[in-house]
Amino acid sequence: MADLKVKICGVELKNPVIAASGTFGFGREFNEVYDISAIGGISTKGMTLLPRLGNPVPRIAEGYGVILNAVGLQNPGVEHFISNDLKFLKDKGVTVIANVAGNTLEDYGKICAKLDGLVDFVELNISCPNVKAGGMAFGIKPESIKAVTSVAKDSLKSTPLMVKLSPNVESIVLNAQAAQSGGADCISLVNTFTGMVVDIERRKPLIANNTGGVSGAGIKPIAVRMVYEAAHAVNIPVIGMGGIMTGEDAIEFMMCGAGAVQVGTANFADVNAMPRIIEEMNNWLDGHGIKDINEIVDTVKLN
Repeated sequence: MADLKVKICGVELKNPVIAASGTFGFGREFNEVYDISAIGGISTKGMTLLPRLGNPVPRIAEGYGVILNAVGLQNPGVEHFISNDLKFLKDKGVTVIANVAGNTLEDYGKICAKLDGLVDFVELNISCPNVKAGGMAFGIKPESIKAVTSVAKDSLKSTPLMVKLSPNVESIVLNAQAAQSGGADCISLVNTFTGMVVDIERRKPLIANNTGGVSGAGIKPIAVRMVYEAAHAVNIPVIGMGGIMTGEDAIEFMMCGAGAVQVGTANFADVNAMPRIIEEMNNWLDGHGIKDINEIVDTVKLN
């Protein structure tokens, strides 16, 4: 059996397979199906300073090879997480990545300060609108990425900062470099693409919010390309995601420069997706005589 351990920013994960934010809650429900201590880590449901009810329903729709969601960051708030969920995750022995969001720079600073020293990583969801800057998402422009990253980093004294990049941008390279310049210890990508699905009988979008974030197998080739570009534009670790459904998919991301991966939509299609993906990765490594998964990282060679 291959050694699946990886180290990101000095934090050791038992394997490189992490549950992506918004697809795994805080782990309790999946733990009723299998022991979640088997996976490398959990990126929590996106949290805000105060509880949020989220968007009106319907807020999930299907397309070919993808799903769209506009949940709207429904969550119980960071204090509830600290009081009710953090100990459960720590007791399971998984790496805890707290995914956080805000409407202002001050929000990000405050929530990061609350989590500092309590979790293994803080992951910034910067696809949220900056209400003090006309509503444009923090993650669109390099200058706003650098600003929100810097504020978050200043609030974290002992916890590594991960910045989750949006793919809905002009240049993933410039935005990855902006996150690094702002003080990010690592980056994760890609977040969802913006899309729409229409009910042609009603002539209305299927989602109440009209548009939603597109994820699933159909986005993988674009996500792989962006991960490759970002990984070769920065000198901090990269965590790749976007359409990973199999162990072979995860290996593809790692060959393109990702030190670990996050699995999201696959958890909806197959409740045992992550244990299966870990097993498939190990089988592929064994089949190719590779003893340590780190040997495959950034090994793809362009034509």
